[in-house]
Amino acid sequence: MPEAVIFDFYGTLAHWAAAASYTSVFSSFGYEPAPSVLEGYFSRYDGVDHAEHSVSEDAYEAWVRWRLGELARSCGVGDEHRDALVDSLRNLDQSPMVAYPEAAGTLRSLRESGIAIGVCSNWGWELDAYLEEVGLLGLVDATTTSARAGSRKPHPGIYGCSVDALGIDPTRVVFVGDSWEPDVRGPRRLGMTAVHVWRAEEREGQVAPVLEPGDHRVAELTGVLPIAGVVGAAVS
Repeated sequence: MPEAVIFDFYGTLAHWAAAASYTSVFSSFGYEPAPSVLEGYFSRYDGVDHAEHSVSEDAYEAWVRWRLGELARSCGVGDEHRDALVDSLRNLDQSPMVAYPEAAGTLRSLRESGIAIGVCSNWGWELDAYLEEVGLLGLVDATTTSARAGSRKPHPGIYGCSVDALGIDPTRVVFVGDSWEPDVRGPRRLGMTAVHVWRAEEREGQVAPVLEPGDHRVAELTGVLPIAGVVGAAVS
């Protein structure tokens, strides 16, 4: 049995309450960015060390707005619209969220089995507030965000911060998340067990990456329990 399970946040424990998207924000300003441009933006900064932007919440927010401004520029957004569009994207990033139905019960079952719970996310300064909003903060022992750690998954630095916060060796950790490199390959390189969350209803038209020996994949979070050695737990 592992000593800890560390979860990604967005797409793993919780999701946006409404179905808005960056595409819809751009459309409201009369722009139609190519899907490949948006996909590139969401992965471009993964794995980077950005310690110089994590010295304070204000410094991190300035970096986020700069990145969004560069995205807008690459999508052909004119100077007259750029600041307002970035404001709208930041408002979307701070929209209400809800937990997946099985999230709380899964965390509760793990904790009742003596397993520590962490959350490690490529996320902003305010992760604890979001965990409180979706009703999960009281079930989590330690949280780590890229904004505060100064690096983004799959950079090894953020995983180091997460396991240090729990005081547990990486080889005794199960890492759970929906993104292949940040949540599976990255943790595996540090010796963690990795579980890939693949919710088919959210992946229409996509093909799941091929699992490598030792990888796991689950359709929802209760599937983590037997992997963590928790057998016969009732999730509610």
